[in-house]
Amino acid sequence: MSDVAAFTPAPAAPRRARRLMIQGTSSDVGKSLLVAGLCRAFANRGLIVRPFKAQNMSNNAAVTVDADVPEQGSAPAAGISAEPVRGEIGRAQALQARACRAPRSVHMNPVLLKPESDVDCQVVLRGRVLGRASAAAYQTLKPALLPAVLDSLERLSQEADLVLIEGAGSGAEAYLRAQDISNMGLAEAADLPVLLVGDESRGGVSAAVLGHRLLWTESERARVGGVLVNKFRGDPAVFAPAAATISAATGWPVLGLVRWFDGAARLPQEDSLALDLAARAVAKPPRPGEAKPLTIAVLRTPRIANADDLDPLAAEPGVRVVWVQPGEPVPRAADVVVIAGSKATRADLDFVRAQGWQHDLHAHVRQGGRVVGLCAGFQMLGRVVRDPQGIEGAPGESAGLGLLELETTIGGDKRLLDLDAVDRVSGERVTGYEMHMGRTQGAALAQPWLRLVDADGESGEDADLSARIAPLGSHERAEGAVSADGRVMGSYVHGLFAADGFRRHWLAQMRGEAVEHGAGQGERTTPASAYEARVDAALDAFAAQLAEDLDLDTLWALAR
Repeated sequence: MSDVAAFTPAPAAPRRARRLMIQGTSSDVGKSLLVAGLCRAFANRGLIVRPFKAQNMSNNAAVTVDADVPEQGSAPAAGISAEPVRGEIGRAQALQARACRAPRSVHMNPVLLKPESDVDCQVVLRGRVLGRASAAAYQTLKPALLPAVLDSLERLSQEADLVLIEGAGSGAEAYLRAQDISNMGLAEAADLPVLLVGDESRGGVSAAVLGHRLLWTESERARVGGVLVNKFRGDPAVFAPAAATISAATGWPVLGLVRWFDGAARLPQEDSLALDLAARAVAKPPRPGEAKPLTIAVLRTPRIANADDLDPLAAEPGVRVVWVQPGEPVPRAADVVVIAGSKATRADLDFVRAQGWQHDLHAHVRQGGRVVGLCAGFQMLGRVVRDPQGIEGAPGESAGLGLLELETTIGGDKRLLDLDAVDRVSGERVTGYEMHMGRTQGAALAQPWLRLVDADGESGEDADLSARIAPLGSHERAEGAVSADGRVMGSYVHGLFAADGFRRHWLAQMRGEAVEHGAGQGERTTPASAYEARVDAALDAFAAQLAEDLDLDTLWALAR
């Protein structure tokens, strides 16, 4: 594990921002979405708002570009890095930044934990990989991370009018209270006022709130300015006795009931819990007269990462996304099978084999179906995945699925890059990002999926990229691979399905429809299929609902 103690602190300057922390009574009470909605609501009032989450655990991440990230492990005199630094933050903070209409920054999520197994994770500090740590080892590491966490919070506080700070999980989880940097430990260290959020949809919200008061110290209780009851359905008058009980027992006022927001399904989901809830949802059969939907089956691997790549497909009319759970075969009704990203490629590849899914995939292709691999899923499609340095687990290699003539070696620096690309079949433009470690080589790269131009304006002389792609021409670079029959394809680019024109043409291709190169780029995109517009519309709708459900002036007054 790299040295984390030496950081250049933020330049001394008066703090302009008010700050307010939102803690929850448990995981999945809706903290992330609530912060995103409040970010948009206050931004709509003309305020400069920034989100912050000290520590997030997620394998879904987004690329950042910062100009003021202190060099890791350097002496304070080294100062700030001369060039903009690419990093990564959790997808929830990326959505919150979007809600603020602000560029993503590593300071919004200074500590990102990316699980690699049930007992250890990759630790990312201010966008850069520190190394792997077991759960026990990470607990001892947290005090050394706190100065960087506080420094990042201070940097955001100097550029904003309001910083909305999201806690992690339960604010009073007893076994995580020691050396806490996510909830009350952070609130005490940074002198933050706190809102406590409970989830009414699960039942027991009163007991959950009272339990937190019992577990917190007197100093911590004094930080709580009120309670929000989230995901409420029904008549608010019915909840009035419970609100009175909560206030009488805790001394904290119930500041509002936030109604259940149906539009949450239109927003990117961050973690595996949300995926599992989505997987349990029963897909509705087509109505009489409706066309048969295109069925896309996604393998539910244990360390799945950046599964929000599939959100634009799930939101598309006429498309049915189903999750293939462990112990289930790949459904015969599937038109396309997707293998998404992974934080532990070889472990998930071995899991795919243990489930027998590799046999299903080969049969699926033989019978005319299609298979798509994204990032780690792309690596799995090849002949072998090697990890000689043990970056994602024990050193060694695993046999791939053998659907593309490729070999991958995991190693080198993590590649973090925003990209522009063009689909070589339709000519449609794609904007996405790369986030992976490893180099892929092989004959399949001679038939690439995309023609690549970096969004950052790079000319294409990147040595790492050129080592893993097949050249197309003097002004082109290739990305990904497509099998000779067009039924197997893979790419390192995340976010490509969010591009409306590309997604429409790709879905037509998956349905077996003819796709003309460069024809009608985006002209047939309807409001129902304009993914990015749908996300922003959902954020605006939730912000408007929060302005009705809550007194935003009261929350502003509570912040300090």
